[in-house]
Amino acid sequence: MNSASSRSAHIVLIGMMGVGKSTVGRRVARELSRPFVDSDDEVVARTGRAVAEIFATDGEPAFRAIEEEVMANLLASQTPSVIAAAGGSVLSSSTRARLRESGTVVWMRAPVDVLVGRTSRGTHRPALANDPRATLTQMETDREALYGEVADITVDCTAPITAVVGAIVRSVNEVDAQ
Repeated sequence: MNSASSRSAHIVLIGMMGVGKSTVGRRVARELSRPFVDSDDEVVARTGRAVAEIFATDGEPAFRAIEEEVMANLLASQTPSVIAAAGGSVLSSSTRARLRESGTVVWMRAPVDVLVGRTSRGTHRPALANDPRATLTQMETDREALYGEVADITVDCTAPITAVVGAIVRSVNEVDAQ
């Protein structure tokens, strides 16, 4: 478990794009009476630009720098929140260090086939423009150890959303009870 108690610190949802961090996060926040913050939404709010636009005009390194700054600010907040961290936020070593100190980190997992189905419905994911399955498979390979490095809890997200939310809430409550 991370050094901060989850009652007085954040609950951070990590995992691949399409796993359901934002949807589940809103419900977990409601169940635990906490504010919800999505790091991608925060990037958009702070820059006034869509993530896809930042990728297209400035490139991935520029986006990752903004993402790292946003995550640092979110994790430094004194208000215990449920935070949906962008899928690539774990690529930053400083963000991983902050995650380990921020509260309870929940790794939401689903097979690539499930992620392909979920991410095919929108156009706001620039990394998936060419070959979504190959891209998601490579991302998973590149990030799996990083997610595992910071996760306190791992949840299978192929179950119905109510079951996923319930599993996260129960797991966080168990961590709190320790």
